[in-house]
Amino acid sequence: MKLKFIPQGTLVHNIELNSGQGGKIARSAGSAAQVLATEGKYTQLKMPSGEIRMILAENYASIGQISNPEHIHISLGKAGRSRWLGRRPHVRGSAMNPVDHPHGGGEGRQGIGLPGPKTPWGKPARGVKTRKEKKKSSNLILRRRR
Repeated sequence: MKLKFIPQGTLVHNIELNSGQGGKIARSAGSAAQVLATEGKYTQLKMPSGEIRMILAENYASIGQISNPEHIHISLGKAGRSRWLGRRPHVRGSAMNPVDHPHGGGEGRQGIGLPGPKTPWGKPARGVKTRKEKKKSSNLILRRRR
């Protein structure tokens, strides 16, 4: 249903960001966004992250919440079950040799040193901004997620 016809307070999922492109938002298990208000050509939605953002009222969304909200509480329990899901082992860079990672090597445990954490390919990691331009849609975000 189009967002402009959905009453406020309703939970929705599978929301389009751009008209005709198909649902992009709130698609994982147990997630839903809440319709807060519709004014003019935009509808205000409270996202699963807590962010409040405006989306074109012409875009489509599915009414209701996706099932299986307990999905986040599942503990895999062992490395093998993670492998069944196709996930490879996650090895720390500091446990590697210097040839394999910028954090590797040394006698005993060592800190990563300055100028900060790196990816295996030597690029800066953890919180370093890599985008040059500001996102076009950022003026549609009314309140950032916490």
